[in-house]
This record gives sequence, C-alpha cells and structure tokens, in this order.
Amino acid sequence: MQVSLPIIDGYLPDKYGKYATNDNKYNGQPSLSFPIKLTDLPIGTVTTALVMLDYDAIPVSGFTWIHWTAANIPATMLEIPEDASQNNTFKMIQGRNSTAGGLVGATDPLQTQRYAGPQPPNKDHMYSLYVYALDTELPLKNGYWLNEFYQAIDSHLLNKVRIDFLSRK
Repeated sequence: MQVSLPIIDGYLPDKYGKYATNDNKYNGQPSLSFPIKLTDLPIGTVTTALVMLDYDAIPVSGFTWIHWTAANIPATMLEIPEDASQNNTFKMIQGRNSTAGGLVGATDPLQTQRYAGPQPPNKDHMYSLYVYALDTELPLKNGYWLNEFYQAIDSHLLNKVRIDFLSRK
C-alpha cells in the first residue's frame, strides 16, 4: 500500500495548518483537511482508516496530540479529497481529536470530531499520518475515541503505512 500527501520539502502546506486563512478555520482552529491518495491496497481491503498524531506535543501538553481519526472509508475511495473532514461527501466516520479531551474540553462535534490541523506552539512539529487497510467495516460510531479504534482493528489489519511530515511554528 502506498500513500501520497501534498508534502513540499517535508512540510504540509500552510493552508492545512496554523497559517490557514480564516475561511479554512473553525473556532480559530485549522479545519481544511489535506487530500490523500491511496494506491496498491492489499487484496481483501474493505475499508481504510487514518490517524494523525503529533508526538512533538508531548513536551508541551504531556501527551501525544490526536489531530484526526477517520474510519470506514470505502476501499473504492482511493482519493480522499481536500476538506473531506468537513464536507464528508462519502461514507466515513470520524473519531474525537484531542480538543475533546479534558485539557481543552471542547464539546462542539464540528470541532472535536473532525480534522484539527497543526498549530505547533513552540517549534516546527513532526506529524505522523497512519493509514490502515482493513478487512472489514468497523463497529464504531462518530465520536469514537482512539483507544476504541485500536481495539476494533484487532485481527482486521491487512497493512499499515506511516508518513511523517512537518508543519511550521
């Protein structure tokens, strides 16, 4: 399985992160998700899923920051379009990002259950996007937590790809 992102010199374009225009923010937070292209899915793939994490957030917040989780993306969806998180025009469910946790405590699902773009506070951060090929549709509902996702994929994982990229402070 191969995954392509619009990375330029190792960086996610600014429009998907901290320097997004106000039109591409929700409650002051970057909300325009980036496009993702998938190729060479394993035979038997029924759905794909993705998780975007910021491990560089650990010294800042004390934990890995969850920026986006999405599951049950049909395997026929090989090009996940820009802004798919907000304009979910195909069947996909989205889990909670870290703004839903106790540290931030946001409650608006349009913020907590969508793409929450990078906003590195202290330095350029490295982000990791994991894309999973799965042999089933997961029994999750919108608003699931990341630990529920990990439990649900047990014995259903066909392949996993990790792509690391930077976003500007």
